[in-house]
Amino acid sequence: MDERSMSYPAALQEIVDVFAPLSESERRETLIDLASAVTSCARRAGESYDFAEVRRDQECSDTVGIFLRLDAEKRAYFAVELGPKVQTLTRALTTILCQGLNGCVVEEILAVKEDFVTRIIGAELVRLRSQTVYYVLRRIQAAVQLHLDQRVAAASVK
Repeated sequence: MDERSMSYPAALQEIVDVFAPLSESERRETLIDLASAVTSCARRAGESYDFAEVRRDQECSDTVGIFLRLDAEKRAYFAVELGPKVQTLTRALTTILCQGLNGCVVEEILAVKEDFVTRIIGAELVRLRSQTVYYVLRRIQAAVQLHLDQRVAAASVK
């Protein structure tokens, strides 16, 4: 399967396409810029969320909060808040996920494969950072699935 035949949500695909022609040094510079933009992923005053989970796992250097809201069409809108010790690469990938997945239907989010990460940051950084580069994607997908499961359970009680 060639790289163009992989399917990602449109906004995430656009980000992958931006990174494709970049050299390693250009990728790193762009990732640093994206890491500093992570504040754009934070909760906004007055917004409410259907699901909230803040925790620190072994795979991450600090707490990560995932806040999720689903609309009537099962489109997911989320915010992510990172503790101050979260590494630069994780911050950059968080920004990418917020930009690439917000507004997607839950099935699209759950279907995202981790292979987009190497296409954005390059195999060398993935190798150096091991599994930590996938952490926020896994947390977002788990939050979506857990919230869906809770909705199904609540509906069956009624």
